[in-house]
Amino acid sequence: MPILHCHPTTPCPAITSFTADAKLEADGSLALTYIIEGDVAQIALPKPAPAVQTDGLWQHTCFECFARRANNADYLEFNLAPSGAFAAYSFTAYRDGMQPLALEAVPSVDVYTQGQQLTLSARIPAGVLPQNAMLAITAVIELQDGAKSYWSLRHAAGKPDFHNAESFVLPLLRTA
Repeated sequence: MPILHCHPTTPCPAITSFTADAKLEADGSLALTYIIEGDVAQIALPKPAPAVQTDGLWQHTCFECFARRANNADYLEFNLAPSGAFAAYSFTAYRDGMQPLALEAVPSVDVYTQGQQLTLSARIPAGVLPQNAMLAITAVIELQDGAKSYWSLRHAAGKPDFHNAESFVLPLLRTA
């Protein structure tokens, strides 16, 4: 599984390993799996909430996925909270033209903790992802003390910025 890296300006000693995987299923849905290892009891998890579109999820522990066609300016953003709440947006260009993205079905989010491991599994419904997409798999992790760390497959130079085109590094592959 690909490794998520903590942004160097936001260290998080509670997490010893963070991996994520994304697979396009035969039905066209996107299956995402995030696995955190370490002192996961330190991670602040939001209370269960209705599975409805909710703004501002990224301000707390939130698992994210961005999708774009190679060399295109427009892209999609999905925020998946461990509470079950979600957000989906479309952008016409880098941080521009943001609009809520209508989904025909609600993304599913399941969270499991066992010992020193936290797993979040999510499914984004079919019909919204661009063909031949490149993904940016990211996360914001908030600890019980309020400290936040920013995780991504690749960080661009400067402050954490998941919208940066350099973050879109994982090709979306269809499973068998």
